[in-house]
Amino acid sequence: MIAGDSRFPITIVTGFLGSGKTTLLANVLQHEEYKNTAVIINEYGQVGLDHRLIRRIEEKTRLLSGGCICCNMRDDLINELKEILNEKERGENDMDRVVIETTGLADPAPILFSILMDPLLTNRFYVDSVVCCLDAANGELHLQNNPETLKQIVTADRIIVTKTDLVDHERLHQMHHRLHHLNPAATVYGTAHGIIDPTVVFDKGQNSQNNRLEQLTEIQEKYRDKKVEHDTEVRSMSIKFYEALDWTAFGLWMSMLLYTHGEKMLRIKGMVDVGEKGPIVINGVQHIIHPPHHLEDWNGEEKNSQIVFIMKGLEPHQILESLVAFQNILGSAPYIEEINMNPYGG
Repeated sequence: MIAGDSRFPITIVTGFLGSGKTTLLANVLQHEEYKNTAVIINEYGQVGLDHRLIRRIEEKTRLLSGGCICCNMRDDLINELKEILNEKERGENDMDRVVIETTGLADPAPILFSILMDPLLTNRFYVDSVVCCLDAANGELHLQNNPETLKQIVTADRIIVTKTDLVDHERLHQMHHRLHHLNPAATVYGTAHGIIDPTVVFDKGQNSQNNRLEQLTEIQEKYRDKKVEHDTEVRSMSIKFYEALDWTAFGLWMSMLLYTHGEKMLRIKGMVDVGEKGPIVINGVQHIIHPPHHLEDWNGEEKNSQIVFIMKGLEPHQILESLVAFQNILGSAPYIEEINMNPYGG
């Protein structure tokens, strides 16, 4: 908190699909100083996964599913923040700060306006900072092809370039130069594997409410012609497997999927049961699949595989057909948990 200010800080963490937001938060929330952080995660559709990963670290994790909070879910966000306050007043939580993780396709500006224009919230909260994650390997491509990425960058107080281990020094230097050009006021940091000093994420912001509103108004005016209109070709799908998968066969199937449709696969994220004591966490962004992460146990959760796909220009039935064709060697049949032809909600 700011000295002399009894309000609770809100940190907004944004960034395009696969930029490492969840990994970053899972790491910084392990620090004792941030054990009383309430986390709100916005995910597509009615089915989420990120909250399962962060909840292993932070039990005060809440899921806002069913759409994108920069579009049609801002009332849900406001109500969730007010409920956190009510629980605090009833002595039901020890919250001393809030983190909001947006969807990968969110424009942070409408979210900020909603918080800053609500009298009750501004009396009890202040927006500490907006932190934007940008994937070092795919960031330039996202800036070229996805207007959401540009709006996330220009709204940020701090930009964290993630996955710096995947690119060379020259490429990183060029990206830092581009980011300073796009948002000279933001401080740019770098991280590999989401490991970073937590004060980079949670350090006290310098913007007062009035300054931030002025800044947002200027951004909206400057980028009026670059209004974020979500792509109508984006789809999301969540599937489950109720028997253990053959890890080698699954890896072969996923490699073939990314080889064939890599550019259309905006995001693959999942927890996979391979018959061991704990699941394997998988993460993929377009053609890049990151090294799998083995978890020690299921943390009391139901033991099954859940995989979420976010696609552009690729229909869910194409993925399902390939999974059904592979199911005999995978060791389990896929069950559709959700197919969302409009993952933004509405």
